[in-house]
Amino acid sequence: MSTQSVHVEREPLVRMVKRDGISNQKAWLIRGISLGSALVVCALLIFMLTKLNPLKVYSSMFEGALGTPRRTWVTLRDTMMLLCISIGLAPAFKMRFWNIGAEGQVLIGGVATAACMIYLGGKVPTPVLFLVMVLASTLSGAVWGLVPAIFKAKWNTNETLFTLMMNYVAIQITSYCVALWENPFGSNSVGIIHPNTEWGWFPKIFGQQYLLNVIIVMGLTVAMYVYLKYTKHGYEISVVGESENTARYAGISVRKVILRTMAISSGICGLAGFIAVSGASHTISVNTADGRGFTAIIVAWLSKFNAVVMVLFSFLLVFLDKGAVEIASKYGLNEYASEIIEGIILFFILGSEFFINYRLIFRHAGKKDKKEVA
Repeated sequence: MSTQSVHVEREPLVRMVKRDGISNQKAWLIRGISLGSALVVCALLIFMLTKLNPLKVYSSMFEGALGTPRRTWVTLRDTMMLLCISIGLAPAFKMRFWNIGAEGQVLIGGVATAACMIYLGGKVPTPVLFLVMVLASTLSGAVWGLVPAIFKAKWNTNETLFTLMMNYVAIQITSYCVALWENPFGSNSVGIIHPNTEWGWFPKIFGQQYLLNVIIVMGLTVAMYVYLKYTKHGYEISVVGESENTARYAGISVRKVILRTMAISSGICGLAGFIAVSGASHTISVNTADGRGFTAIIVAWLSKFNAVVMVLFSFLLVFLDKGAVEIASKYGLNEYASEIIEGIILFFILGSEFFINYRLIFRHAGKKDKKEVA
């Protein structure tokens, strides 16, 4: 007498399949739907918690970011700062070198800029001072980033941990310099550097204090877009990022590409420190980077390392931050309520990338399970 075992192969209710490709129009449609869904969820949350009209709350967010010319320019200033750091991260990330040290590179660039303003302000012509500040901030940021790059290229160390730890070293160096330059003595603060003479400050253009910030960063944005998309170096970065073995087979020096790309990446982050000190705060502290080095990671990742798209995401994140602060102060909500709203919107935006890269296939109703008889 023979026995048979019946094995029933059940098809899962939902299957996740990676997309081979998706059009830009469909990708942006998915992002738009995600943003709209986030706004609906936030509206429901706002109404349940505060009984406020969500439309008025959203209107307040707009007023907080763009309600007055002053607020608009501050939003643009902060957008340019975040964008500059994101642009710096783009080439390293595209090469799959995970530069988590932008925060420290910005601080080191800011310290170099502040040193030039303090020791050279009023002693050299203004054009020379600006040239020295640009070179000092860029080179200091580049050197700071080259340290983990050298270890990665030669000994294949973990660049994520290395660059992250470099942030803490940069914070301590900044703290030392703040104590060295504190003004007035005992305040544990540098204070505004040259508040009367404005030596080393960005000049106003057409009466606008932050227009030069916009010009510099937008110029960098276009240059980075061209560099990554149309130059030989940009091609080599892409090949190394896809496969180091393929790059070696093609005759590309992987070590050379790692060092060059990381020098550019951290150099731009150092330049962001120059913009922060000379073009915005006119002082230096451990909060000069203000967490933007980590926020820029989100911008770079969401934009797929496309410098032009980074403009949109940088503005969106700064807009959300300014708007959240406004609704918290206007409606008496605590800072956590505004951060919850900002977090929900970010969660939906980040989640949209899942549906751009993957699609869900549902089991058809009534479909018979496959049976295998052994």
